[in-house]
Amino acid sequence: MADKYLLTREGLKQKEAELEYLKTVKRREIAARIKQALEFGDISENSEYDDAKNEQAFVEGRIATLEKILRNAQIIDDDEYDEETVKIGHKVTIKDMETGDEEEYQLVSSAESDPAKNKISNESPVGKAILGQKIGSIVDVQVPAGVIQYKIISVSR
Repeated sequence: MADKYLLTREGLKQKEAELEYLKTVKRREIAARIKQALEFGDISENSEYDDAKNEQAFVEGRIATLEKILRNAQIIDDDEYDEETVKIGHKVTIKDMETGDEEEYQLVSSAESDPAKNKISNESPVGKAILGQKIGSIVDVQVPAGVIQYKIISVSR
């Protein structure tokens, strides 16, 4: 059985847009770079050709990955929203019990995670700890430096 990839509706749209861009725009750009590099002659010592072929391999790999994700995507149902419980797709505000700092994260699947945009995976240490917990719960997160305690402040869509 194929792996299922949990995605929010927003995540699905982003993956579809990325796939479309890679298939239409990026493939053409790389093909043009390869054609131009071939015009320089001998490809055995042609770094432009090598770079373009490496990029082509990367893009084709990414396209294959995105197609697999989209083929096996399972959309997270927004109708299952519970105002008290942390689930995949929800935004969660947590408070570091030691420092008092608060952070807001969206809990997503690993296929959609992007820490730079505060989208953390349900498979990350923090994601695992808060998944299924309720507002007011205090959770322990194991990190290399020890254990950090977080309190769940709020949950929203």
